[in-house]
Amino acid sequence: MTERPDLYCEDPARDERFTVVQLWTEMENFSPDDPAKDIEFLHRQLNEEVNSIEMCARSLADFPDAPWELRMEMARQCWDEGRHAIAFQRLMEKRGGRLGQFRVMNFQYRIICNLPELASRLAVQNRSFEAAGLDAIQDGIDSARRANDPEFVDLFEAQLADEVHHVRYANEWVKKLLERGGARAVFTLARDVARANEALQLVAGDGVQFYPVSDELRREAGFTESEIDSARASIPG
Repeated sequence: MTERPDLYCEDPARDERFTVVQLWTEMENFSPDDPAKDIEFLHRQLNEEVNSIEMCARSLADFPDAPWELRMEMARQCWDEGRHAIAFQRLMEKRGGRLGQFRVMNFQYRIICNLPELASRLAVQNRSFEAAGLDAIQDGIDSARRANDPEFVDLFEAQLADEVHHVRYANEWVKKLLERGGARAVFTLARDVARANEALQLVAGDGVQFYPVSDELRREAGFTESEIDSARASIPG
């Protein structure tokens, strides 16, 4: 367990097939040449896609008075993430994996659903985690092409098309929510993002992975040039 339980909410429910852990070091972190690595990645990603459904659904329940257009975006994201989860499960099972074969962690859900404001949740889930995911997916596509693995390429490309939109609508709505909330909303967002970053470091530690920033994808997702430069500058080394 982490030393700062105030930074996290409870885990989402999982059935008896799954072993849930709280720290990255407790996961099965296979070496790149281990034959189980790809199957474990698909299993881990499947659970993260389910987390995305749960986070959007939780925000729909927690913020019933949010603008209708924003609620529709979050509902659409639930649908998108559900399709992604099924796609990851199918490829995992095709390659010999099974649900519950590896440990899972629900750190994104536990961090994001602990945040009290919708703008904060959109900023961390979509503008931060999913924006970094754009870079990771593009890197995955490039790696899969080099490895001549068309199944992974197809999976990532289908996922990427949806994720760009998830980041874009959050970019648009965070700005609108901050404009409506004024200075207090801006302060709250900065505080919550800092707390989420602290929570991530506690559960992930050295397991946080960084990928080359994809300028084109981030522009398409609504980031400004200065925001893209800031993302690139935040990568260690």
